[in-house]
Parts: sequence; structure tokens; C-alpha cells
Amino acid sequence: MNKIILSTDSYKISHFKQYKPGTTNISSYLESRGGMFSDTTFFGLQYILKEYLVGQRVTKQGILEAEEFLTPHFFGNSSLFNKSGWEDILNRFKGVLPVSIKAIPEGTKVNTHNVLIQIEATDPAFYWLPNYLETLLVQSWYPISVASLSSAIYDIIHLALETSGDPSGIDYKLHDFGFRGVSSVESAMIGGMAHLVNFKGSDTLIAIYGAKKYYSEPCAANSIAAAEHSTITSWGREMEKEAYENMLTQYPSGFVAVVSDSYDIYNACSKIWGEELRDKVLSRDGVLVIRPDSGVPVDVILKILPILAEKFGYEINAKGYKVLNPKVRIIQGDGVNIDSIQEILNAMLKGKWSADNIAFGMGGKLLQGVNRDTNMFAFKASAQQDKDGWHDVYKSPVTDSGKVSKKGRLKLIKNGNKFTTVPLDVPTTQDDCLVEVFRDGKILKEYTFAEIRANARK
Repeated sequence: MNKIILSTDSYKISHFKQYKPGTTNISSYLESRGGMFSDTTFFGLQYILKEYLVGQRVTKQGILEAEEFLTPHFFGNSSLFNKSGWEDILNRFKGVLPVSIKAIPEGTKVNTHNVLIQIEATDPAFYWLPNYLETLLVQSWYPISVASLSSAIYDIIHLALETSGDPSGIDYKLHDFGFRGVSSVESAMIGGMAHLVNFKGSDTLIAIYGAKKYYSEPCAANSIAAAEHSTITSWGREMEKEAYENMLTQYPSGFVAVVSDSYDIYNACSKIWGEELRDKVLSRDGVLVIRPDSGVPVDVILKILPILAEKFGYEINAKGYKVLNPKVRIIQGDGVNIDSIQEILNAMLKGKWSADNIAFGMGGKLLQGVNRDTNMFAFKASAQQDKDGWHDVYKSPVTDSGKVSKKGRLKLIKNGNKFTTVPLDVPTTQDDCLVEVFRDGKILKEYTFAEIRANARK
């Protein structure tokens, strides 16, 4: 939707009349004020810029449509709409947005309470525009939060692999099953891309497409042939074994995942996979991934691991943990969230089972289990400019010290592994980590997915 005038909150329409007379610019910023994670993985601004802000966004038709739409919305009061301001943008800037946006490089992990994005106008006539665009820019909370959640799970799984197995397998240990669990196709793309900052497994195809379109990544993720309950139960209970055997026949090589709890997961593992189809599993040129999909996850996993070990064999690795025959693995995709992943891995390690044996699939809790308050994202004005220069502005409510905002034009510096936000005019030996990524309708700095992934692992 190329309707930039309407891509804001209603009350912002009238704000051009509310700033202090003589104002020529406003500097505003986005930060996380704390929350679930002590640091956040910055991601998604480039998508917002390309999809909503780049190029000509203001047209004559758009202005007329906005006026026609907004007048009845405001009870017939057309004076609340800044028609002349938008016409100035059209006439003087050919419809591109006269703002400058700086941001931390995408993929960077930043400890909370620090500036992530800063925006200012590039022309004094459009001092009202930076905060008009707040609504769109704050929506970066979503990809940042998903990337941060995915990153936290990455750390949990990676630690378990370092303890009990092979950390090089981390890329495919958390698979995105979240497409059907989100509110829209766009949400699936944005959140799915955010997950792929950390992992390379996904069934959310639109996210892989988005990474290619917006971040120049030819193929951001992989998937495998996998069964669902409809393809297994369509054979009938009496032909459960034939349904499983068909999977081995149709896909004679590579990984193949088979949901195995349609009737009795324990019988499937011990009798059908472990006895009737054992030889075919072992002779096949690939890996069978068994998927339980019901019950209490940790209980089911701890019960089927020894069954599979008995039927297919196992070894004790150099770290002293049991690893199933390499022809057989497990993926847990039901009831998966950050807490259940930690619980399952803790229980496995306690039982001396390597984390190599398992991968996870995560759906709604990955892409839909966050909100703006997960890490308390806020966008605030911090400086105002007039003929006498820049002046600090801030809020400091007596009722909530946690909502005190930052003052002045800002920069972000790094000391060791931690970032600190300081006023722009304070001399520092460290360079400003904020990079100008957008000015007057153009992207000045673009990040590839490969660069973002590298930033996320620093």
C-alpha cells in the first residue's frame, strides 16, 4: 500500500500544529527499555525502508485521497490535515521523504536502554515528519523481538551442543513452523526472516522469498521431505507400517521426517520403525527423523530415546553422552517454546543423551509469541531545533521512573562488549556506531543477509 500519509496514527495527523513556534527540526530515537532479553538483535529496518519509505511516496492523488478520507474521520474538520505540508514535499522533493535515518547495523546485538534508530528531518519545513513516521518505524519491534527470541534459543541449544555433542550442527537445530500461526502473510515473512538471522531451517517459504527480495540472499533456508498427519492417516490405522514404508521408498536418500504419533508413538518407534522397517531405515542413504507430535514433550522424548537406542544402537561420544545411530534422529515440533526447549535439553543432558539427537520445530510461539512490550520498545523525541540551535527535550514522569527518556541528539558507542548511548556533542574516542541508512528517499547503506548473520554471531 503506497499510502504514506495514512500509514500513521490518527492523532499524528494534527501534530504539525502542536510543536513550539519556530521549530525547524525534531530528533527522535527508538530504544528497548528492558524486558525479556538483556540485549536485542537488531533486524528488519531495511525491509521497512524498502517497502514503505524508499522512492516517491507522496503523490497528488494520494494527497487528495487522504484529504477526502480524513475530513469525515475528524468530524468534517479538514484543517487538521496538513495538506500544504504534503504538497510542499511533492513540489520541492518530488514526493520523496525529506528525512535522515541512522541505525545500528542489522544483526548487531545491543544491550537494552540504548538508541537503535535515530531520525531527523533534512529540511526545516518538515520538522513534523520524523515523529509522523514513528508508527512505521516502531513496527521494527516485531522483527527485532523475533530475532532476539531466536538468538536466545540459539544460545541455549549451542551450549547444550558444546556440552554434549557437535556445535557445528547448530544451524538446523531450530526449524520455523510458524507460517500458519501468525496474523498475516507479511508477519510470516518479517518474523520468518528474523528467525533466519540465527538459523537456516524453515518451512515458512515467504520468509525465504523475503530474504532474497529485501536482503539479497539467494537461499536463506532449507527444508526436507516431511509427512503430516493427513498423509499418514489417509492410509488407515491398519496400514500405518505401509504409510511409513512409503516415505522411505518415495525418498530413498537424504533426510526425511515422518510424524509418528497418529496412533501410538511408542509402538511406532519400537515395533514399526525399530523392527518391521529397521533394515530399510539402516540401508537407506539418508537419515530418518521421527517426529512425535503430542503428549508432554519432555516425557515423550525421554521415553522414545531409549527405545530407539535399543532398536538401532547408539554410541558414547568423546564427551560421554549417548548418540543414536546416525541413521535416526528426532524432531520435536509440538509444545515448543524457549522454556520447553531448555527443559528438554536439561533432561536429556541429565540422562547423558547428546543434544545431537534432537532438533526442534517452533511455530506460533516463535513468530507470534512476542509483542511490543516483550522488550518494551519506545520511540521518543529527544531534541528540538530552532533558530538558536538544538535543545534537549525529554519526558520524566513522576509516576514511572522507567519511562524517563533520553535527552539530546544521540550517538551509540561501544566499550568492550557493551554499548552506551551518549549525547552527540560529547567527545569520545569511539566512533558513533549508528550508520546513516536512509536520506531523502534513498537507502544509503544496505546489508546482505550474510553480513547480518555475521554480525549476529560477533
